[in-house]
Amino acid sequence: MSDPSTAVSRAWVEVDLGALGENLRQVRNAAPGAGVVPMLKADAYGLGAAQVLRAVLAEFAPDGPWAIGVAAVSEGEALRALGWAGRVLVCAPVAPGEERRAALAGLTLSISALDALDRWAAAARDTGRSVSFHTEIDTGMGRAGLPAGAAGEWGPAVAERSGDLIAWEGCFTHFHSADEPDLGPTEAQVRLFRAALAELPPEPEGAPRRVVHCANSAAALRRGGFGMDLVRPGIFLYGGQAGVETHPAPVASVRARVVRVADAPPGATVGYGATYRSRGPERWATLAIGYGDGLRRALATAGGEALLHGRRVPVIGRISMDVTVVDVTGVPGVSAGDVATLVGRDGDDEIRVDEVAARVGTISYEILTGLGPRLPRVYRDGPGPKP
Repeated sequence: MSDPSTAVSRAWVEVDLGALGENLRQVRNAAPGAGVVPMLKADAYGLGAAQVLRAVLAEFAPDGPWAIGVAAVSEGEALRALGWAGRVLVCAPVAPGEERRAALAGLTLSISALDALDRWAAAARDTGRSVSFHTEIDTGMGRAGLPAGAAGEWGPAVAERSGDLIAWEGCFTHFHSADEPDLGPTEAQVRLFRAALAELPPEPEGAPRRVVHCANSAAALRRGGFGMDLVRPGIFLYGGQAGVETHPAPVASVRARVVRVADAPPGATVGYGATYRSRGPERWATLAIGYGDGLRRALATAGGEALLHGRRVPVIGRISMDVTVVDVTGVPGVSAGDVATLVGRDGDDEIRVDEVAARVGTISYEILTGLGPRLPRVYRDGPGPKP
C-alpha cells in the first residue's frame, strides 16, 4: 500500500468517516422521528472526537443532532473548544466538585441522586447560569440512576428542586442486554421504565414536556428506540456490531509496516519466553506494532492474524510492546515497507474488529478505545486504497 499520508508512519489507524455516516443513517432510518444523541465519549471511541464531530454535523446539517453524548465533564468542555454550541448530555454521574465547570460549559448533566441534584442547583446559583438535567432511572443496570421502583418517592423531591435556574429536561434508562439474542430482559426494563415514568409528577404548567429515552445502538436498530423521543447510538457508529443481526459498515482499520523479513531455520525461536519454535524452514516478518500501541497481547495465544498481500498470516511468539512477528511462509514477495492489516480489509479478505474482540474474549468497544496515541489517525471520506 502506498499512501503519502502514512509514508513515515510505522503503524496507524485509518478512520473511514464515510462509513461512519452510513452507520449513522442506518440508525436514523431504524428509529424515524426520534432525535439522535451520537455518543462521542472516550475521544469518539478512540477514533478522534474532532474529526468524528465534523462528520456527525455534516450528516445533520444544517441544524445538528439533538445533542452530543459524553461521559465526562472534560469531554463536554472539549466539544465546546471544538466549536459545538449545541446541547451536550453527560450520560454518567459526575464527580462532586465538577458541577461548576459543567455549568460554565453549558452542559446538561444526568442525575442519579438527590444530593447530586443539590450540587447542580448550587452550581447554577453560584454561576448565575440556567442549567438542565436528565434523571437516570435504574431499571437493572445497577451502576447509576434513581431506583425505578421508588419513582413515586424521589419524583416529587426532584420536582421540588427544579426551578427557574434548573430545568428537569428529561428522563432515561440504560439497557444491560439489548445486544443479546433474547430481548426479553430488555423489554422487562422498558416496562419498569414506563411504570416509573407514570409515577413522576407532571411538568409544571407551561413547561416543555420531558423527553424520555432508553435506546443504545442495539435497541435503536432492533426495536426502533421503543418509540421514545431520543436514541443514543454508540458502538454501531464506529463499526462494531450491536447484536448479531446488525451489520455496520467497517469504520476503523489498523495497519502496520513490515520492518524486517528473515528466513528462520528449523528449531528457531521468536519472542519473549521463546514460546514459538519453527517446525521447518520458515519466513518471518516483523511488524512495527505491539501492545504499546493497543494491539492485544493475548492475540499471540488466541489465533491472532494479520493480512499481508491479501492473505492471512498467523501471529507467532509473544507480542512485544513495540513489534509483532508473523509467519509469512508461502506468501511470496513480502518485504520491508509492506503494509500489514491487523483490523480492516486487504484485497478480498477482511479482519473485522468484532472478530479480533472475540478472539481475546472482549468486546469491540475495548479494542477501539484501547488503540494507543502512538498510532496516528488518518481520516478518509470513503474506503482508502487497498494494500
